[in-house]
Amino acid sequence: MKLLGAVLVALSLLLPGAWASEASRTCIFQTLSEADHEFCRGDLEIIYPEVGDVSCSYIPKCHEYRRKLSEEWGQPRIRYPWAKKNKKYVLVMVDPDAPNRENPRLRFWRHWLVTDILGSDLRVGKIKGKVLTDYNRPKPARYSGYHRYQFRLYRQSQHQTISLSSEEQQSLGTWDLKDFVEDFHLGHPVAATQFLTKNCKD
Repeated sequence: MKLLGAVLVALSLLLPGAWASEASRTCIFQTLSEADHEFCRGDLEIIYPEVGDVSCSYIPKCHEYRRKLSEEWGQPRIRYPWAKKNKKYVLVMVDPDAPNRENPRLRFWRHWLVTDILGSDLRVGKIKGKVLTDYNRPKPARYSGYHRYQFRLYRQSQHQTISLSSEEQQSLGTWDLKDFVEDFHLGHPVAATQFLTKNCKD
């Protein structure tokens, strides 16, 4: 038995890749249900370190990905390969399930809002623009189930200035996204996607 243990230890030192691939096989990124999947369109990529593009998937608990998403990772890279180089865009990230999906009285909780993003930057995954709401990590409350974190990308008119009211600036929750879109004539998103996650301790 000791000999077998020694052989396994030796193998782990000599072949770390083999053990890593074994571990990675147990970490599965599930795609969303058909109803949630319908929200995703336009090839918008949401890229976090270690996991890559999480568009239209559940964040798994394995490898502490949910904890890292809530406590460590900063804003993701947002890539939209079909962006028109000389056009401007608005990026919105919201949680429509605050405080939970059954009773979303605080929808659409605003997690990130950036305007004046050049299409040339979007095509390579850079978000440079006017930040109206700093990126807030997804932090679902315990026992609140899965939350959808939605990313919506809108085309912005060339000489348009977009802003938040003082009331909107003071509160991230119960944001009227529909009114915001209508006020600035943003129309329908040119691309949208979402991922689902829940509290890492659940």
